[in-house]
Amino acid sequence: MTFSFLGPWFRNLQLRRSDPDLDVPESVGARRRGPDQRRTGRVIAALQGTLVDLLAVLIPVDCVCCEKEDAVLCGSCAKRVRQLCRQPFRAELESPALVDVDGTAKIGVVAAGPYRDELARCLLSFKRHGQWRLADVLAPCLSKAVDTAIGGGSGYCLVPVPSSGRAYRRRGFSPVHLLLFFIRVRRMLPLCPILDVLKKSVTSGPLVTGPDAVREMAARLVAEVFGGAPVDHGRGGQKGLGRGERARRVRGSMSVRRGRTEDLKGRRCILVDDVLTTGATLAEAARAVTAAGGQVCGAVVLAATRPPAYASVAATGDPGSVIKTQSKNKWLKDE
Repeated sequence: MTFSFLGPWFRNLQLRRSDPDLDVPESVGARRRGPDQRRTGRVIAALQGTLVDLLAVLIPVDCVCCEKEDAVLCGSCAKRVRQLCRQPFRAELESPALVDVDGTAKIGVVAAGPYRDELARCLLSFKRHGQWRLADVLAPCLSKAVDTAIGGGSGYCLVPVPSSGRAYRRRGFSPVHLLLFFIRVRRMLPLCPILDVLKKSVTSGPLVTGPDAVREMAARLVAEVFGGAPVDHGRGGQKGLGRGERARRVRGSMSVRRGRTEDLKGRRCILVDDVLTTGATLAEAARAVTAAGGQVCGAVVLAATRPPAYASVAATGDPGSVIKTQSKNKWLKDE
């Protein structure tokens, strides 16, 4: 049995095939670059190496996780962060402020990973120590969590939870906004526009006069200079606070920017925050968005400090551990 239709094709292939002993191979570039033959090129290469060594001496950089030199986050630690965020999970039922009295979740929350190990160290350095270059690794993890939450759908907008003015002045940037900026520049979520419409309301503490004012000012100065425990005036951060204190502090602390109410009316919104603890901050952000006419469909965070039991299994890459919906309500509300 012959395949006549292959005859012409086979003959043409034989004619095009070259003899490796007779034909000269095409010239290709060297796979390993040697020294530049030009004097100016060698001078520039030497100056570049000197500049890199000088920067390593003047501004030393160590890995925020394992303290390996010459890298903000080494390759092995970056791989571990991606492994921790490999399988996003539901985390709203572990946050008391997001659970109703009947046990149902007020809003669904998807976390990119558990707040532990390398992911916790990265977030701490990113937020507290100004290591903004870690956004190069953290932004894809957050983008994956958002994509998991919306299931590839469209028509949702991302609303970042704002930082307080004091935290912004201390860091010089807003962690959530910087992550979303990386996501927008790299077009990781082209179908999800970002609406920066929320702001922290300025809440002034009680007026203190007389000797108490002097003592308060002195205690604040000592805490700032010597790195002592910060003085609590009802306006500080929430780290170390309990559920009730967090809820009291964030109650009524957010509002929609002036003139941006129309941008939210009728829009399906997904709140974006960095860390989920008790859920008080997300609950307050949901209240502000709902009051302005927006429809809060859920929230996405980069890490959850109280991950459910199955989160540790999901972080190891178990293919059988899908996102579990333990809540009675749907994750994305379409009504």
